[in-house]
Amino acid sequence: QVQLAESGGGLVQAGGSLRLSCAASGLTFSNICMGWFRQAPGKEREFVAAVSYNGGSTFYTDSVKGRFTISRDNAKKMVYLRMTSLKPEDTAVYYCAKSQYPLTSNSRTATAYDYWGQGTQVTVSS
Repeated sequence: QVQLAESGGGLVQAGGSLRLSCAASGLTFSNICMGWFRQAPGKEREFVAAVSYNGGSTFYTDSVKGRFTISRDNAKKMVYLRMTSLKPEDTAVYYCAKSQYPLTSNSRTATAYDYWGQGTQVTVSS
């Protein structure tokens, strides 16, 4: 049974940093593209970042480029999202997700992912 569990969210002031973690189990983690999405109140879930099976390639949505870094540790079955220079508009529930496909341009769409974590709340105060 595939399980994804996020942690690391919280309340931070604008300009601050957080690192989100996602622990995966029940899957062959090292073969799989992983992604992070977020959903703010009243808005649709949006793509944040994705990483290829070996960490060699990454995608980011434009609004987080240069501020967020996605990474993974295949030995630990973990994927991370390092967030710096946080802004109030980054406030959302952040979700870790397992992709059905290798990293491609489709990795920016939620339909490419078949398993999701429960989410972790990130709140950035101004």
